[in-house]
Amino acid sequence: MSSTVSTSRGSIPPARVGSFESGISGPFSSIEPEFNDNDETELLYVSWNQDYGCFAAGTSCGFRIYNCDPFKETFRRNLKSGGFGIIEMLFRSNILALVGGKTNSQYPPNKVIIWDDHQSRCIGEFSFRSEVRAVKLRRDRIVVVLEHKIYVYNFMDLKLLYQIETLANPRGLCCLSHNSNTSVLACPGLRRGLVRVEHFGLNMTKLINAHDSQIACLNLTMDGLLLATASTKGTLIRIFNTMDGTRLQEVRRGVDKADIYSIAFSPNVQWLAVSSDKGTVHLFSLRVRVVGEDSSIYSSAAQSPAMVHQNSSSSLNPLISPSTSANPSSSLSFMKGMLPKYFSSEWSFAQLHIPEYTEFIASFGSQNTVVIVGMDGSFYRCSFDPVNGGEMLQQEYVRFLKPDNRPK
Repeated sequence: MSSTVSTSRGSIPPARVGSFESGISGPFSSIEPEFNDNDETELLYVSWNQDYGCFAAGTSCGFRIYNCDPFKETFRRNLKSGGFGIIEMLFRSNILALVGGKTNSQYPPNKVIIWDDHQSRCIGEFSFRSEVRAVKLRRDRIVVVLEHKIYVYNFMDLKLLYQIETLANPRGLCCLSHNSNTSVLACPGLRRGLVRVEHFGLNMTKLINAHDSQIACLNLTMDGLLLATASTKGTLIRIFNTMDGTRLQEVRRGVDKADIYSIAFSPNVQWLAVSSDKGTVHLFSLRVRVVGEDSSIYSSAAQSPAMVHQNSSSSLNPLISPSTSANPSSSLSFMKGMLPKYFSSEWSFAQLHIPEYTEFIASFGSQNTVVIVGMDGSFYRCSFDPVNGGEMLQQEYVRFLKPDNRPK
């Protein structure tokens, strides 16, 4: 599978951090003073930025950017030739990755556009022979996911750095670390249930046998040292140490098969949020220590490669700790050797009930809150009790495609 890369300059300038500019020219029409939405506007894609402070929405006629706290639409671009099936933000900068929807006459779904909204122009593009399934950004990398292959490019000059073969990956599963001192990528491997973890900074590849069934969802902590995975069964979520592949914890969403839509770690690595098609967002308490950006574990591994490959349980002690809030377990767990596995599983600590069969992606806000965006155009902010857990409380609900939620 070959790719074609072009850029209008020799290198891409560093992203300017700040709000999006309103004065523009080029293929995107300017923000109109009156937001007369067409009722036929369709939501094609939603994605969080890297710190969960904003999310982007690709629509059938362009894209929009929303701030989460306080909730507000901050920006939009309309495109006469069609909408965007994929949009990815780079933190809060003016740099976006865009992939056209299937009906977009100007940008086909096999092309990635790197858009600089400050300059109001495309500063680079990638063309492929097959449809793009996902794009992921970090400050030094652009990652493009196709169904059977992943391309990793240097952000500054768009040079191809790595090519990774995967099992059929129609969901475009791939995730990145975002701390500056760790460079980690996780994606499906070449065998069912296998996850491939690339520690680019250590020049190390780790293969993790995560599940017996095919991988359905995965995510990394900001530093890339922890990985959470779910399979197409959707009953168990497993947390792994990405350095040696050891499983640190296993939690249970339920006993019925479910389609897992999203997995998110809280910034302090104390909580894990999981959304599925069962109409419930589950919150789990993690039994792992907080790993900061200046991780001594990663630094020592970089200095001593032998540490990377050791599998002794003693090497995991820095990552495991008693949690201040425990997930509930079955009262029959003392009989776990005699009963089916789900009787001894860790169940969710807190829950939120939302509409079934609508795709929702969950993340974390400030002060013990979970924020959720749905493909039905809805936004939820909910709080949870960090001591007692139980049912989450809805604090805010917005239908963000409606006219009264536009920038004033």
